Amino acid sequence: MFTGIIETIGTVRGVLSKGPQIQLTVDIGLIAKGTSLGDSIAVNGVCLTVCRLDRAVALFDVSTETVRRSTLAALKTGSKVNLERAMSAQGRFGGHIVQGHVDGVAKIASIQKQADFAVFRIEASADLLDQMVLKGSVAVDGISLTVAKLDKTGLEIAVIPTTLKETTWEYAKAGDPVNIETDILVKIIRRQLQTILPVSKGLTIEQLKEHGF
Repeated sequence: MFTGIIETIGTVRGVLSKGPQIQLTVDIGLIAKGTSLGDSIAVNGVCLTVCRLDRAVALFDVSTETVRRSTLAALKTGSKVNLERAMSAQGRFGGHIVQGHVDGVAKIASIQKQADFAVFRIEASADLLDQMVLKGSVAVDGISLTVAKLDKTGLEIAVIPTTLKETTWEYAKAGDPVNIETDILVKIIRRQLQTILPVSKGLTIEQLKEHGF
């Protein structure tokens, strides 16, 4: 499990295509100290396993499903990536519950700078947006963020100066694809409601009261 609090920015050293899979080599910098073979690291929000470690350079095998659902296959040598190690049992919970299981890819539509802050507009598919709530949490490229605005075509996120400085969003531009992981709590509740309530009738206050909510 991760928290969405980025530890450092890594640099891609190589992307090797192996049919529908890829091998990703990343210079993980300072977090190499204390990292071991088999550890989990979120790379741009995608949970990957360290398959080989040569000093500060880690190699990750990326499965077909992960390639299909994320932006990792589009990375190139020199690309910057957000890195976070799996949370330890003694760690502080600074963000929200992030599994590293990306739900899909969205696109940065615009970036509005407001002094040292920035507002990112992200266009996303309906199935991703249906799993978000206003003022709820969402992980974008592994960064724990709050949904400031939500509509039928996308969402807006207000990004503080520290987040801009400490993540790859310092280099982000309109048109960039991003990995999206929606809040697991929203997904669980949504799934349960779909199971117990007739989908065709929609969701009403009366139905919620009837089922004990």
